[in-house]
Amino acid sequence: MSAGPWAVIAGASSGTGAAIAVQVARQPGLHVFGMHRGRYLEQAAEVERQVLATGRRMVMMRGDAGTPEGVARGADALLATAGPRSVKLFVHALASASVGHFIAGDQPPLHPRQLARTFEAMAHSFVYWAQALVARDLLTPSARLLGLTNPLTESLLHNTGAITAAKAALEIYVRHLALELGPLGHRVNLLKFGTVMTPAIRHVYTPEVLARLEEAHRRINPAGRMCTLEEVARIVPALLGDEAEWFNGATIDFTGGMTLRLLDLVLNEQDGPPASGR
Repeated sequence: MSAGPWAVIAGASSGTGAAIAVQVARQPGLHVFGMHRGRYLEQAAEVERQVLATGRRMVMMRGDAGTPEGVARGADALLATAGPRSVKLFVHALASASVGHFIAGDQPPLHPRQLARTFEAMAHSFVYWAQALVARDLLTPSARLLGLTNPLTESLLHNTGAITAAKAALEIYVRHLALELGPLGHRVNLLKFGTVMTPAIRHVYTPEVLARLEEAHRRINPAGRMCTLEEVARIVPALLGDEAEWFNGATIDFTGGMTLRLLDLVLNEQDGPPASGR
């Protein structure tokens, strides 16, 4: 077992989870226990290399961190590796979900199995991990549990109903866990940020679609660009400090004002500003 606190990252092989894993190893210097399903083996190896380069330990376990069985196996391995009261930070960065419509159109509607899997991976498993960490006495004093979400509950995207509903459930889970874990000294929060370029997005979309995506975000975001993985990762250490201890049950807006201009773009982008009126 290694002295010093650990970070547990569910979904650590790529994207936001990978960036956070590397960042918290650098600052504040946490050992990292990551779980991933094995889809991005090269990226997982690179994350492990970067964490080890900081001088911290890195354990990258292959398994499904989004099921009760996978959580139990991961938590048991974590206890054997790090020991009790070792986890300062838990980050839920799972992105296993189905897109599609609820009602049949050009494509078949979402199947009940797809809905169930989306909710289990993106919402229910946050509760599974909280239960497993508490049951095994793995949390340090004043541990932080952090879920990740997006602005889809504010501005809907036509084929992401299952994801949006799961994220809404995740927000409620975070708030209830904040009530339950607050008296024990722990803090449970949700970090909300906009679109970032991840390997999953680059795998799904063509270069032409990616270019349109970046242009759309240039127009939407007040900063005139997309948020980066590094920017999301850098905010996490700030949430670990004593200064952030009063955050609890909060949805922390790190969107950069992504949804502020949507109505303005719809009404004014093509035809200019509307005529003035009373």
